[in-house]
Amino acid sequence: MKKLLALILSLTLTISLSACGGKSEADIIPDDKYMNTYEIFVYSFCDSDGDGIGDLDGVTSKLDYIKNLGFNAIWLTPICPSTTYHKYDVTDYENVDKNFGSLESYDNLIKEAHNKGIKVIDDFVMNHTSSEHPWFKTAVRYLKGLSKDEEPDESKCKYINYYNFSREKKDGYEQVPGADWYYEARFWSGMPDLNLDNEEVKKEFADIAKFWIDHGCDGFRMDALTSYTTDDTNKSVEELADFVKSAKEIKPDLYIVGEAWANKDTYAKYYASGIDSLFDFDFAGQDGLIAGLARGTKPAKTFAETMQKEEELYKSYSDTFVNAPFYTNHDMSRGAGYYTDEDKTKLALGLNFMQTGNAFLYYGEELGMKGSGSKDENKRGPMYWSADENAVGMCKGPSAMDKIEQKYPAEDEQEKDDTSIYSYVKKVLKLRNNYPLIARGKTTALSDISSKTIAAFTRTKDGSNYDFSTVKNADKLSDLLIVINTGNAEETIDLSKSGVSMNKVADTVTTSGSAISTVGGGNTLIVPPYSITVLK
Repeated sequence: MKKLLALILSLTLTISLSACGGKSEADIIPDDKYMNTYEIFVYSFCDSDGDGIGDLDGVTSKLDYIKNLGFNAIWLTPICPSTTYHKYDVTDYENVDKNFGSLESYDNLIKEAHNKGIKVIDDFVMNHTSSEHPWFKTAVRYLKGLSKDEEPDESKCKYINYYNFSREKKDGYEQVPGADWYYEARFWSGMPDLNLDNEEVKKEFADIAKFWIDHGCDGFRMDALTSYTTDDTNKSVEELADFVKSAKEIKPDLYIVGEAWANKDTYAKYYASGIDSLFDFDFAGQDGLIAGLARGTKPAKTFAETMQKEEELYKSYSDTFVNAPFYTNHDMSRGAGYYTDEDKTKLALGLNFMQTGNAFLYYGEELGMKGSGSKDENKRGPMYWSADENAVGMCKGPSAMDKIEQKYPAEDEQEKDDTSIYSYVKKVLKLRNNYPLIARGKTTALSDISSKTIAAFTRTKDGSNYDFSTVKNADKLSDLLIVINTGNAEETIDLSKSGVSMNKVADTVTTSGSAISTVGGGNTLIVPPYSITVLK
């Protein structure tokens, strides 16, 4: 009888602690680069002036929404003047596209974001310009003026060496209209590739970086790293390193994250450039590890095992790396289309936020927005603020986009529902913020208690590449045991097999929003289906 009462008391205490979420440790960690970042495709996010196109003032109006979700940084897709809706073909690197507002709009966004503790990361397109950029137009005009046998003279037009011109047609080259010259343009004829080994080009981009830093920018997202020099990773790493060095001489605490769309063995090499972060593509997209775990086609135990191996790999290139996990982005189909049920849609989002580093979320994923198909425009549809297309802030989206019927309710409905995808994301972000070691600790997979549906791992200060010596009261940070149930049934786990002593449930987040994890006699942990449990 006494044993039964003790067990009941133990369960009651654990349930009480779990329900209240335990004691937050969020105030121990200072401002750093381990953030929660919200990616905003500006064109489709929030319209402030009624023209149907998202703009910077619209972003500013939604900063409280972003902050309340649990984010402390935003990544703006390109905002500079451009001929396209996506703005990745820049015509002027030191201005704001008129559809998005003005430099004053940008300055106000920076001011308001910083007032709310939100950092701003700008997309930085350095691989190519627009074919309408003055550099390219000047170079083409000069080349067209040459006689058939006359060789270009850089002293007469320096811009001819800003790009990669040739008299011969090569792979990935386009013909200069009206001339027997060709230029490298790997993405599209309207995006001529730059010669990033040219010292003048390097200086141009150092100056451009300074321009935006002077306007208050906190960091850059570097576009298309693997294309800097086509099929030459080592050269591309060197070119990136030149920029990182020059930018950080301007602002030493500048945050720089890079897009190297490749497998981890390739993108890990870019850490040798001194860049802070690289997007973790192996986990992302419909064929990535996260989707495989949520579908049940990949065993849960591989989640922790892969994270542990990645940390070791990245550390071989950089002692200061900050991983950049993400689930989808503006080039990928949206996550809600990967699954038939809401639980898996939620779980996948939760898995992303259980990775270390600076975690990114693409706007609208917190609502389970849909968007897929062969058209990129479909992946960049209007933020679903309301089912009413004429509601304040609603955008029209790219003109070539197909009509998309959304699967889940709009934001104005979901924020009132404690069981919605929006509410789930908010709870997971709160968990991540409350326990800083989720983002900053060293991952150690616990194979003895992991399985096809259970991912169990610790996050510890010991062994992490994070410098805890700079953190006041770091000794009060709790090492953590994280247990994730990716299955649809309750699971019972014998914690004594784990070899660790963390058996106090700090918090549980489930896709149902109600069930919680408990620890009974003999260190038996009971976890609900589709749940994330943190123990101290």
